[in-house]
Amino acid sequence: MSDEASGRLDPLNGEHSGVFSPELGEFSNAEQRAEQMSDKETKTGTTTVGLKTSEGVVLATDMRASMGHMVSSKNVQKVEEIHPTGALTIAGSVSAAQSLISSIRAEVRLYEARRGEDMSMQALSTLLGNFLRSGAFFIVQPILGGVDEEGPHIYSIDPAGSILEEEYTVTGSGSQYALGVLEQEYDDELSIDEAKTVAARAIESAVERDLASGNGINVCVVTDEGVEITQHKDFDEVL
Repeated sequence: MSDEASGRLDPLNGEHSGVFSPELGEFSNAEQRAEQMSDKETKTGTTTVGLKTSEGVVLATDMRASMGHMVSSKNVQKVEEIHPTGALTIAGSVSAAQSLISSIRAEVRLYEARRGEDMSMQALSTLLGNFLRSGAFFIVQPILGGVDEEGPHIYSIDPAGSILEEEYTVTGSGSQYALGVLEQEYDDELSIDEAKTVAARAIESAVERDLASGNGINVCVVTDEGVEITQHKDFDEVL
């Protein structure tokens, strides 16, 4: 085999293997895109929260999509299942978030088909961070919640791809209002039902004060049995 041919194949072997990269391919100019994005201010008109309990995780979001000072939609599902026991909230650019969700779902299916096992939440969070660091999904700030063999996990992932595992976290323009509620009411001994109530109170607090959040609540419960997502126009249905 010639040196030229072996050089082309070398990245597939040994320490040069991109084992933490997306399996469906790479994005061109990834580093330049990430650098350009890191210098920009990120504004996301929404409120999303995630809480971890001993039984699973609860994710919640408002249901309003805004376009500048206009409400462009009153019925947006901002949390999606991306894994048999994992879900993702979205805050930021809608088109980029939809593309990210489609890409992640494809990667999860490919991973599980090749390996014959479920992707761990740590691996899934790493994959998400790598996607965002590529710069291809401009201004998306998700929360990843899921359950694997090690138990429940909540990850806060910023638009530049940094990954932090948390007990609870928030994103979006209503973050400060929601976070105030979580700081007061979160407890690591909450049940799933109690966590749903706390999450709903956090979203309701943001809806009262943040103009870009409103029109109801999406609630997602993730356990080792799967993902359940419900929508409620009336907060009293969850509180």
